[in-house]
Amino acid sequence: MSIETITRKDPRYSTLIKGKNSRFPTSEADAASRIELCDDAADVALALQRAVNDGLRPTVRSGGHCYEDFVYSNPGGVILDLSMFTDTSPLPGGPKHRIAAGAQLGGVYSDLFKRHNATLPGGTCPSVAAGGHISGGGYGLLSRLHGLTSDWLSGVDILTVDSGGKVVPRRVDHKHDPDLFRACRGAGGGGFGIITNFLFDELPPVPQEVITANISFSWLDMTEERFEAILKTYGNYWETRGKDPDTWGMFTVFGLTHRSAGHLGISIQFCNPDGICRDLKVLNEFIGLFHPCDPVQTTPAIAAVTGGERAMYHATPEGCLGPQMMSRHLWLDANVRGGGGGGAGGEQRAKYKSSYMKRNFSSAEIACFYKYLTRTVPGVDLSRSTVLVDSYGGAVNKKELEETTAVPQRKSVMKLQFITYWNNQQDDAAYIECINEFFRELYSGPDANPKYKETPYWNDHYEGCYINYPDKDMLAYPFWPQLYYGDQGLVPVLEGVKRRYDPNNIFHYAMSIRA
Repeated sequence: MSIETITRKDPRYSTLIKGKNSRFPTSEADAASRIELCDDAADVALALQRAVNDGLRPTVRSGGHCYEDFVYSNPGGVILDLSMFTDTSPLPGGPKHRIAAGAQLGGVYSDLFKRHNATLPGGTCPSVAAGGHISGGGYGLLSRLHGLTSDWLSGVDILTVDSGGKVVPRRVDHKHDPDLFRACRGAGGGGFGIITNFLFDELPPVPQEVITANISFSWLDMTEERFEAILKTYGNYWETRGKDPDTWGMFTVFGLTHRSAGHLGISIQFCNPDGICRDLKVLNEFIGLFHPCDPVQTTPAIAAVTGGERAMYHATPEGCLGPQMMSRHLWLDANVRGGGGGGAGGEQRAKYKSSYMKRNFSSAEIACFYKYLTRTVPGVDLSRSTVLVDSYGGAVNKKELEETTAVPQRKSVMKLQFITYWNNQQDDAAYIECINEFFRELYSGPDANPKYKETPYWNDHYEGCYINYPDKDMLAYPFWPQLYYGDQGLVPVLEGVKRRYDPNNIFHYAMSIRA
């Protein structure tokens, strides 16, 4: 056992009590009394048992990227820190792949590449850890080609607490506690127990080569009509052509930044479904759609990474690509670039929201986007406010996965993340109200159901919200669990799992499943 206990008197406490979002803990009174740094699963089990025996609420941290205060709002409680439990070596007699809950994605990608030439279809922020990412149905640049990280899970090692207060280690899979295993495949981390290891029989292969590209548009000469044309072109592709399997190797992120940022643009990663880039027809077709929208011609730089070598390209006016130069570069750098809104860093304060879209943007939605992305608010710098519109669907939308995972959103073609960053605590209310006002108006339009006004509740247009982008503001709506888990019966299933495996509600936070 090698648990390191950090109390308020320890000089490390003031640093370790914070996560990536410096809003939390909101005050000293809200902070945990101690932090338990755990090196392995045995440490986690012991630290958890101590917390239960002491009558203290445990919360768990792997990478520290939780968007809300689920870890840090724990007055007098205990934070179990798994950030040093990062092992990715296979367990004896276990499945082929093991990822410890504290392992950061950047390291996981590197280890899997070296050991097995395999990868997770995970996110682009290398410091996000496996614990929250995988259990919440994390996704990334390869998800249209290979699905979600949780779709590949074969089992998990998890610590639960029985009715008598005893910590119970479990290995759950399709045959052992299958209801708990399903909950661990997308219903979020830390609400049923503490996952220590994620186990995979198989994982998808690393692409041999990928191409990255950017299409940029200036806000300086942007009109509302041109803005609508750009968004309609983007959304229409994913609602129609993007459903075809030959496009599944392409993933895009459209950063709808505020006008004060100067420009907005689309980032692209592409490979053919076989993991190589011999045929660029799909990529050229997509880029060519935006030429009538007059993109800034100096920014579309395209890089093909072939087994560690990168070839630079530039788009011609016709959208065809021609090689310009070669340079050495690792595939890992193309797959993990450190972006994706994975969480505020340093002293940044942040607020996030989310939605899934099953169809293209409507004119009413686009008008709302334009209004809020071009407005000025006295005393509020909106240059770090954006909506990331990720392409979605493809392999994610395999219907059979609705019954075996806790991710019911299997019909969407785009996934939206609303983000705003700022620096000073005294500005919290202003920035939070700006993003809330935007979100409420957007989802009070003609595409929303009046019964569920101000939210992207499930209908022909929307598919709710994403639990890994949690938003406590949704608690104001009595139907918030259905926003995240759908209205087709998954919520009662998860409530049953909670009653069975966490009868004393040891693992709770603002948006955990209620028993």
